[in-house]
Amino acid sequence: MADLRHDIPATTGAGAGEGLPGDPFAQDEPGALLVRAHALLAEHPVADGYSGLPWALRYLPWYDLELGEAAVDTDVPRMREGHVGVVFWSLHLPEGPGGDRATAATLEQLDQVRTVIEAHPEGLRLVGTAGQVIDARNCGRVAVVPGPAYAAALDDSLGILRVLRTLGLRVLTLTGTAWAGERGLSRFGEEVVREMNRIGVLADVSGACAATVERTLALSKTPVLCTRSAARELRPHPANLTDELLTALGAAKGVCMVPLTAEQTGPAIRDVADHLDHVRDVAGPQCVGLSGTYDSGAVHPRDLADASCYPHLIAELLRRGWTEPELSLLTWGNVQRVLRSADFMVRAAQRRA
Repeated sequence: MADLRHDIPATTGAGAGEGLPGDPFAQDEPGALLVRAHALLAEHPVADGYSGLPWALRYLPWYDLELGEAAVDTDVPRMREGHVGVVFWSLHLPEGPGGDRATAATLEQLDQVRTVIEAHPEGLRLVGTAGQVIDARNCGRVAVVPGPAYAAALDDSLGILRVLRTLGLRVLTLTGTAWAGERGLSRFGEEVVREMNRIGVLADVSGACAATVERTLALSKTPVLCTRSAARELRPHPANLTDELLTALGAAKGVCMVPLTAEQTGPAIRDVADHLDHVRDVAGPQCVGLSGTYDSGAVHPRDLADASCYPHLIAELLRRGWTEPELSLLTWGNVQRVLRSADFMVRAAQRRA
């Protein structure tokens, strides 16, 4: 465990080190805020919406995630230091969604996920439901959810979708196909979303066009994720969401998982916190989550270099006046709610069958 006396890094710029109006903890010292952040995360650990670790490990000749691995941003000791309770392992392809071997490559990465988890049984556990996430946490393991994967992996087949779900896939990104493109969802795309609801695969609309996002929100009976989206009002990145889409996502009880990347949010902790503030204010505290995007090739903001750094971000949010209920939703509660909703829909579909 990291030394809890270590001071949170100082920020620069307007308002640095000053309490915000109405913040009851405005006079807290940075070290005290960090102690409070660790205590809060011990009760409400981080659900990290995106990690590129499976691909990052693919060509390493040797690694030990339980002992610690300097060649990557994520290992078990750093996840424990950062209080990560569950992490979504991306099955995305470096060449993008349009690769010639999308289905085969996704299957290979699912196999890689299982291989890595089986090699680290004391630290990691493969999960597929909200209940299994809780069980993993109670056993002292980090829960690993396979996904998101690109929709191209389906090869336009609902049968392949069902097979991927059987093999563990839990999240699918609805971009990069003819049925989820610039014009939104086609009739087949709508059938994909309905089948995803039925079998418990969550829809991820990060990077999707507005028409696809809007139709998916209207059609899906389970909450929709944006696994790597921040506020376009603050930073005009194509994967970030407009205020209109954030409002719609909040109304549909979806979750916008703000990425810790310099490209999408900015180069410092305060920039990430600005995006979290904005999403909370526009869509509501029930709509905001975290996405480390570690081991994805992204450049991270200062002082958020790896999976151990979440307490520093939570300390900054405490400084800004975020309440414990809001932070518990941000780190853990919102993702658990989405997983439970999907599990409920699966059970309901089984009863109807």
